Amino acid sequence: MIKRLEQMAQRFAQVNEQIQNPELIKDQKKYKEIMREHSYLSDIMEAYKDYKNILHGIEDAKVLITEEDHDMKEMAREELKGLEEKKPQIEEKIKILLIPPDPLEEKNIIMEIRGGTGGDESSLFVADLFRMYTRYADIKGWKYEIMDANETEVGGYKEISLSISGKYVYGSLRYESGVHRVQRVPETEAQGRVHTSAVTVAVLPEAEETEVDIKPEDVRIDVMRASGPGGQCVNTTDSAVRLTHIPTGIVVIQQDEKSQIKNKAKAWRVLRARLFDFEETKRNAERAAARKHMVGSGDRSERIRTYNFPQNRITDHRINLTLYKLDQVMQGQLDELVDALCIYNKEALLKADGSAFA
Repeated sequence: MIKRLEQMAQRFAQVNEQIQNPELIKDQKKYKEIMREHSYLSDIMEAYKDYKNILHGIEDAKVLITEEDHDMKEMAREELKGLEEKKPQIEEKIKILLIPPDPLEEKNIIMEIRGGTGGDESSLFVADLFRMYTRYADIKGWKYEIMDANETEVGGYKEISLSISGKYVYGSLRYESGVHRVQRVPETEAQGRVHTSAVTVAVLPEAEETEVDIKPEDVRIDVMRASGPGGQCVNTTDSAVRLTHIPTGIVVIQQDEKSQIKNKAKAWRVLRARLFDFEETKRNAERAAARKHMVGSGDRSERIRTYNFPQNRITDHRINLTLYKLDQVMQGQLDELVDALCIYNKEALLKADGSAFA
């Protein structure tokens, strides 16, 4: 580990030199890459500095223990004990920091929330989750935009998709993909019985045009009249757009905007994200054997979380975490869940790649 840290210290010095070069900012892509690497290495170097101080402190304390002065010996023993307790803690911290950041973590996302089992109650919970995630976005200072929405008569959504942009969006919300189960008493339930319904969430990293190669001949474009509730002109003009990617069978329909041009632009964004996710899922499957304990499996049929309203309880089944603050979570206070999932995943990565840190 020390050898690897010394190599990173040399790289950090090189990156610092590159940052001082005024020519760097002319190449925005290169500039962003260097600044991202600088941020990553800065955290490691700070921890490495603390680690070296502990190692030097341990050496000094061992020398002082050999002194004849009794009081000095006792002080040195106490100092040595405290430093030896800190040493494994900082080592674990460094090992986690040494895990290279996923290049996807800083991407914006497209989130798709769909009703599952449970009928009207499921559609209402889609709306609840939509509010939960948008409130979280507000708290984090992110921006969001509704891409498409299919409303129900009871005030919920059969499905709704939105884009969320900002700092570290995918890194924070990537583990929200999966089945979210809700247990509560529906407003229409006269006898007060608890019902169970489910909603699926998909979190797709948004791809740049250059990151996904889509051949024009592979996409069939259809225009049609929008369906469902809407204002004037929504149901009377051919504004809805359907894109069909023939090789994969992926179909995207956008009809939220009154303008066909705007719907087409949104549809292409969603198609790129789904194709990018499709390829990422294939790559992740190839690494699945070494990553089987990670929370980011991407299996959207997996039940990941239960929201129990009568008990004010939320349980994430992947990491066996239960919190009795569902009311706060539904108001967008997701940090405790998000942080726990990220830490668990990094620890799983560390176990899978443990030999690299020996």
